[in-house]
Amino acid sequence: MKKTILLIHTGGTISMAMSDEGAVLPNKENPLMKESNKLDSIAQIIEMEAFNLPSPHITPNEMLTLRNIIVDKVSAQHIDGIVITHGTDTLEETAYFLELTTNLHIPIVLTGAMRSSNELGADGVYNLVEAVRVAVDDEACGKGVLVVMNDEVHLAVNTTKTSTSSVNTFQSPQYGPIGLITKSRILFHHGPLRRKYVQLQDLTKRVAMLKIYAGMEEDLLDVVLTCHYDGVVLEGLGQGNVPPAVVKGIKTLLDRNIPVVLVSRCFNGIAEGVYGYEGGGKMLEDLGVLFATGINGQKARLKLLIGLNQIDHTIDLKEYFS
Repeated sequence: MKKTILLIHTGGTISMAMSDEGAVLPNKENPLMKESNKLDSIAQIIEMEAFNLPSPHITPNEMLTLRNIIVDKVSAQHIDGIVITHGTDTLEETAYFLELTTNLHIPIVLTGAMRSSNELGADGVYNLVEAVRVAVDDEACGKGVLVVMNDEVHLAVNTTKTSTSSVNTFQSPQYGPIGLITKSRILFHHGPLRRKYVQLQDLTKRVAMLKIYAGMEEDLLDVVLTCHYDGVVLEGLGQGNVPPAVVKGIKTLLDRNIPVVLVSRCFNGIAEGVYGYEGGGKMLEDLGVLFATGINGQKARLKLLIGLNQIDHTIDLKEYFS
């Protein structure tokens, strides 16, 4: 008996077409909505369009809407897995948002395309078929939210877009994919050790993100106060360090009970309190700065955003980021 898969479209390159002038633009009608017949041999498909947006137009509010759709549909009918088509620019953020805010055993798989539907070598339908194949695989259950692109399966927590245009853009630095897709099977070779889940209803609090650079001064951190942000993520230097001039601004934020989370702007490695000099990670840790290990800046921002907006408002941020 075929499994039932909920297929949700959200827009992105996978649903766009290139005009005669060479501009890739959204279609009034998502062309993927006409491709479900290619999936009939794999699963019973329940298809819907949540929205049709380029991925830079996706905000955490759309991510929350998507989460609510998933929760409502799963509670209303029997569904064995979920596949979401999404633009690649913010796909990793939506995937990570869903990883933190859903608590389902069934697979949730996101996929997209690097070439629009009418370009030579378009990869959208191929990736969609592969995503559905993963979603119906028994071994995909319990592994959290997954990203399927270019014959690879990645964990939402690890994967990131690494190239502006390559079809092999989604990679998991340091960890690699958790599975490979061949013509005949899905080969999983490892999975997540642990998962976090946060109950969420709305997004009233806001979190900013700033990239640290050589010679940065504290006045940029004043924006966090002036614009009434509730938290900030800093992409620090090296293992998690900042220029000395930034320290005063960090102290001011902490004194106002605004959480400061630090990640590294480096592609590999983790941020941790090592250096004890002015602006060094150990000094910042002693001040109360939190370190987010194993995730990049954009995911750390979402994690802090979700933590600050969680239902009971009593989350221990230090434990949450440990």
